[in-house]
Amino acid sequence: MGKYTDEEIRSFSKITCKIAADYLGISPTAVSLGMRNDLLPIGFAIRNEDRYTDSWSYQIIDERLIAYKHGKITNVQVENIEKNLNTIISQFEEMKKDLLFILSESAEQGT
Repeated sequence: MGKYTDEEIRSFSKITCKIAADYLGISPTAVSLGMRNDLLPIGFAIRNEDRYTDSWSYQIIDERLIAYKHGKITNVQVENIEKNLNTIISQFEEMKKDLLFILSESAEQGT
């Protein structure tokens, strides 16, 4: 199909390496290798390992792809976003543990 508009990218339920490649004007191989080697910050490359095959799955995020094409996102920005999200998640995990402890203490006192 060739090049896609930003709105067309947003409308896809799943963005393949081929679609991303057409959108960026590069080859599908460049997209998959770029994602595998953390050089193309448009989503996630997931290695599927089992005894018989070694394959990859790709989760391309529309807004990251669009931002990358327009030069509005860099690897450093993505790393900082992911680091901040990991910090937030770990803080929530700690709060959850604290809450469960408080609830278990309250339940023991109530019995």
